[in-house]
Amino acid sequence: MAAKLISLACIRGESSSTSHGNLSPRPHYPSMPKYPKGFLPLEQEKGMEGPESKALFSVVGMTCAACAGSVEKAVKRLPGIREAVVDVMNNRAQVMFYPSFVDTETIRETIEDVGFQATLVEDETNEKSTYVCRIQIKGMTCTSCSTTVESALQAVPGVQKAQVALATEEAEIRYDPKVVSYNQLIEAVQDTGFEGILISTGEDRSTIHLKVEGLRTRTNSMRLIENSLQALPGVQEVDIDLELSKVSISYKPELTGPRNFIEVIESTASGRFKATIFPQGGGRESHREEEIKQYYRSFLWSAVFTIPVFLTSMVFMYIPGLKDVMDTKVVNMLTVGELIRWVLSTPVQFIIGRRFYTGSYKALRHGSANMDVLIALGTNAAYFYSVYSVLRAATSSNVKSMDFFETSAMLISFILLGKYLEVLAKGKTSEAIAKLMDLSPDAAMLLTLDSEGNVIREEEIDSRLIQKNDVIKIIPGAKVASDGYVIWGQSHVNESMVTGEARPVAKRKGDTVIGGTVNENGVLHIKATRVGSESALAQIVRLVESAQMAKAPVQKVADRISKFFVPLVIVVSFSTWLAWFLAGKFHGYPKSWIPSSMDSFELALQFGISVMVIACPCALGLATPTAVMVGTGVGASKGVLIKGGQALESAYKVNCIVFDKTGTLTMGKPVVVNTRLLRTMALREFYELVAATEVNSQHPLAKAIVEYAKKFREDEENPSWPEAQDFNSITGHGVKAIVRNKELIVGNKSLMLEENIVVPVDAEEMLAETEGLAQTGILVAIDRKLVGVVAISDPLKPSAAEVISILKCMNVRSIMVTGDNWGTAKSIAKEVGIDNVIAEAKPEHKAERVKELQASGYIVAMVGDGINDSPALVAADVGMAIGAGTDIAIEAADIVLMKSCLEDVITAIDLSRKTFSRIRLNYIWALGYNIIGIPIAAGVLFPSTRFRLPPWIAGAAMAASSVSVVCCSLLLKNYRRPKVLDNLEIRGVIVE
Repeated sequence: MAAKLISLACIRGESSSTSHGNLSPRPHYPSMPKYPKGFLPLEQEKGMEGPESKALFSVVGMTCAACAGSVEKAVKRLPGIREAVVDVMNNRAQVMFYPSFVDTETIRETIEDVGFQATLVEDETNEKSTYVCRIQIKGMTCTSCSTTVESALQAVPGVQKAQVALATEEAEIRYDPKVVSYNQLIEAVQDTGFEGILISTGEDRSTIHLKVEGLRTRTNSMRLIENSLQALPGVQEVDIDLELSKVSISYKPELTGPRNFIEVIESTASGRFKATIFPQGGGRESHREEEIKQYYRSFLWSAVFTIPVFLTSMVFMYIPGLKDVMDTKVVNMLTVGELIRWVLSTPVQFIIGRRFYTGSYKALRHGSANMDVLIALGTNAAYFYSVYSVLRAATSSNVKSMDFFETSAMLISFILLGKYLEVLAKGKTSEAIAKLMDLSPDAAMLLTLDSEGNVIREEEIDSRLIQKNDVIKIIPGAKVASDGYVIWGQSHVNESMVTGEARPVAKRKGDTVIGGTVNENGVLHIKATRVGSESALAQIVRLVESAQMAKAPVQKVADRISKFFVPLVIVVSFSTWLAWFLAGKFHGYPKSWIPSSMDSFELALQFGISVMVIACPCALGLATPTAVMVGTGVGASKGVLIKGGQALESAYKVNCIVFDKTGTLTMGKPVVVNTRLLRTMALREFYELVAATEVNSQHPLAKAIVEYAKKFREDEENPSWPEAQDFNSITGHGVKAIVRNKELIVGNKSLMLEENIVVPVDAEEMLAETEGLAQTGILVAIDRKLVGVVAISDPLKPSAAEVISILKCMNVRSIMVTGDNWGTAKSIAKEVGIDNVIAEAKPEHKAERVKELQASGYIVAMVGDGINDSPALVAADVGMAIGAGTDIAIEAADIVLMKSCLEDVITAIDLSRKTFSRIRLNYIWALGYNIIGIPIAAGVLFPSTRFRLPPWIAGAAMAASSVSVVCCSLLLKNYRRPKVLDNLEIRGVIVE
């Protein structure tokens, strides 16, 4: 951590968008372009085709994972970065980026700013070097299984990182496609003994699958279609599966799309082919449903055989008449009841219970032991001892049989019931992703426009066939079919299902819309900009999927325990049997302790089997991932995107929050409220000169001045300002320029003093008065003489003071860091109730302050809008990006708050605390169950109470423990944010 913090000190906070202090505009994130892909102004959109490039850098000086992490995080914060992977072992950094927004030199300088020497090694265009492959893995039962698969995948050459999640039964693998293919990854999974099914690969981000009717011969049909598709601009690869009549096409969405492919295929060979979207199947949900059905069928068949075994063993023996039938001798001392139990329990043991044998074999073959090993050993011990006992009775005229067939059959039945309930419950933990994916509408209304923009045709199409720049009609009550912007009409759109924003958002021409949201009234015509996997909804789904894959640090406890848990249980089980057997053999306890129906060996065997089957490694393995899955899913439904277990664990520990001012505590929309001139001149002329200077800056205060200046030119829609020469932006202070041969300096008091410009007493008084009203005073000097003071106000968010108060009640310290002047900063801080303030801070100073707090022992969260706060967001233990909207900065922060609501900071911390209290409860239950259950099963209570746990009850308890852990995690779905926040939201509506 120290290395990471030291290296972060060098990250530069330079930005052309910063002038008067460190205030920030409406949130956009460093990892995304100012206009996200697809939302460019028309003049820029025409010139950008969005090619993707890859660059490889040699990075000298990295010594540990913390160094690599700091480089990776800094690079990812640049605009236009798609992916960045840092290999500390080989001193390399591999970056995929969009050249329209960032170049290799900027990336290299960023790496050097972090504190390491960087050299460009390779720069290749349109060639992906890292793919992400997701594989469904069937058959895993505990942490030992997932660890075995993860280790096997990590050992495959070309695999950069592999994560296997037991709760989702999925693997996410980052790999180099030049070295290894996804088929080899699936083979590696299958070599460990589990079934691997491909969910997606890196190529799928721009791939569509079509079903083509009419494919006959491999040569002619395939060649015809492949050549026709390859001729289209933007088509990268065509793959044809003749058996499934499936054509997979990788393409550039900005150049072509699925409707073009269907049209080309159907026009090939005189219309002999018919193409449609390949039916969805074999996905995550269908696999889950199939697994549920399998366990349900297995349990039913097991119950069909086990119930008669139970009745003949436990019930019929006490019913006169039936008891005589059961005790009828067949051969020597072998009775009818024993024969029935043997016949009925055999298919349960070897046919229905076959999965436990195969699971045990696969685990042991790879040098590990899992739950299947315990079940197989326990049931085999009971079954084969019973077979021995029955055969001995059949061959003897005086030795009665004592069988345990009901033990093995009931054990398997209860375990199958438990697995069925567990899989059923685990399916509910991932409902958040299913709900998000269901937001996309099935159909869309495609409009064809003439050259003047009039609608000439309407056509209903599958929403998956929408292409970039299509015009889509959205009627009232319908879902928005894709991301885009409104080109005609006005309405209100309910975005709560994506952003969590409760109130409908007004939309008119030029406003952006998000796919999956609901149009409430008016008709809208939208132009599609981001479709398929590029959409905001798809990005959220990917973020939640990745979050559910990522392991929390606390899960390492379960991983460590699982390595020796099963072998230890086997040793304890054998020791228990041996201890009771020897005690009975050498009369270590009275004979009266032995039940009349068995001898000392059989009593010892029951204790040994009970220990073996009561131990449950599954509950430990599921304690963390199920809670993280539900927690991140709940967060996504409330507009709080949490990037996995690491972010959850860090947020739960947070005891200090550093807030940026503009756009975080304030509305982020400053307006000019007062102007005072110190010399006689027309206000129009004054603002003409100031606007001409400030129009070159992207700072929110500059924009406020320019907007106010437009009022003096109401006759012009887009006024042009005089040319500004020698423009210079001084970060954190202001701007300078020459306008109409006059030298203008616009900025704060510090800038004036640096430029040796005298600030008169009346100007000082105006500044003090302005700052006392929590406003920002901007000084204007013309030809090095102060001529005016502009007062700008950025109103506080309605709930800011209450949020700070609630955080104090949660024992979380609040600090405000801003680039604004001390007077304004203190006034704002006093108004919201923050005692600790740092003002006139440049971006790098914010990061330094965060590190000072960490050094003092605080776990620090930084809440900012992601522009000038970027170094501090990197340095903090938890970076929270607030107000992301559709600009989902996937890589910009640990937690992304979709709305601009400050209350969501509390929601994020409260949810993380609730999730981790649930994880603790899961661990207490899972560990406590094993710690208490194993000694009881071993017979600790038997000497004093004569209480013993029959093996079949022990097996039922084991099955119940896993189900209870998953159900405990599922209770998080009932999470409700603190009630006090609901009152704040109501107050917010009134204030607005």
